[in-house]
Amino acid sequence: MFLSYYEALTEELVERQNTTITSDMVMQGLALAIIVALLAILITLVGLYQYRYADPYIRHVLALEGDVVQGRAIFQMNCSTCHGLNADGAVGPSLHEVSERRTRVGLIKQVVSGQTPPMPQFQPSPEE
Repeated sequence: MFLSYYEALTEELVERQNTTITSDMVMQGLALAIIVALLAILITLVGLYQYRYADPYIRHVLALEGDVVQGRAIFQMNCSTCHGLNADGAVGPSLHEVSERRTRVGLIKQVVSGQTPPMPQFQPSPEE
């Protein structure tokens, strides 16, 4: 009787240990999977950030300080026909608060790419 009770207790303890080990392994595996996923997201974000600034033209433009007078003159010569003299929009959309819709890099890429018809490609010198 004592032997069978001892055997039953031993079997139950072994079974509980196996269950605990399995649960711990699952939790460790889940934690590892979460860490790997977060690391992959971080690496992707860093790569995207670097890719955005990889273009030498964009890096050069972003390093410059703007000249309001020259910028207005360039806008009036090249952009005001479609966007209006005060950038209110005409054929093209209003450019008021455009910085809330586009990042600086996104705006530069849109202006110089010509990929937003009917807006033509415009690649001024970086100083412009």
